[in-house]
Amino acid sequence: MTPEDVETFERCISVGGVAIFPADTVYGLATEPDSREGVDRLYRLKGRPADKPAAVMFFQLELALEGLPELGERTRAVLDALLPGPVTLLLPNPARRFPLACGPEPDRIGIRVPVLEGPLAPLASVRWPVLQSSANLAGEPEARRLRDVAPEIRAGADLVLDGGELPGAPSTVVDLSAWESEGAFEVVREGAFPVDAVVRSLR
Repeated sequence: MTPEDVETFERCISVGGVAIFPADTVYGLATEPDSREGVDRLYRLKGRPADKPAAVMFFQLELALEGLPELGERTRAVLDALLPGPVTLLLPNPARRFPLACGPEPDRIGIRVPVLEGPLAPLASVRWPVLQSSANLAGEPEARRLRDVAPEIRAGADLVLDGGELPGAPSTVVDLSAWESEGAFEVVREGAFPVDAVVRSLR
């Protein structure tokens, strides 16, 4: 991954293009979160149901906190504890930001801030949030190598970035919708981030 790759990625996203990119877990698909055309194309490439929410990925924790200023103090503390990391957090979204990512639940949003180290470190300079989903056909296994991405997805994307072989486990999904008000959370999907580590962080 080079600075030139990052510039190309940002240009692609800025015009509503769809990119395949490496994250800290698996290969993902990304587009401009407010581009209806880009989001529709991404969903068609995956064969993903139109009413299924996606996540918004920020490449720096500070940008996530700036982009969601209405988050409460307790919730922001959890973001500091868990992110960056291989985890997707479902958060209250009272301002209904990034509605195309939220599907039928505009009051809740999923966010990611990946750990980008080693060969992927240049991606940490990206300042553009993206709507992202794993780069696999709906219901099929996630891709840990670029060659694992379905040929039709690779052919349909505007940009393909090769980050080598990735860990391969998807992010752990944690629902923090009730954390601010009730101190309650739910692990919706266990993945790359162990559940006991989530519990320790929330304590």
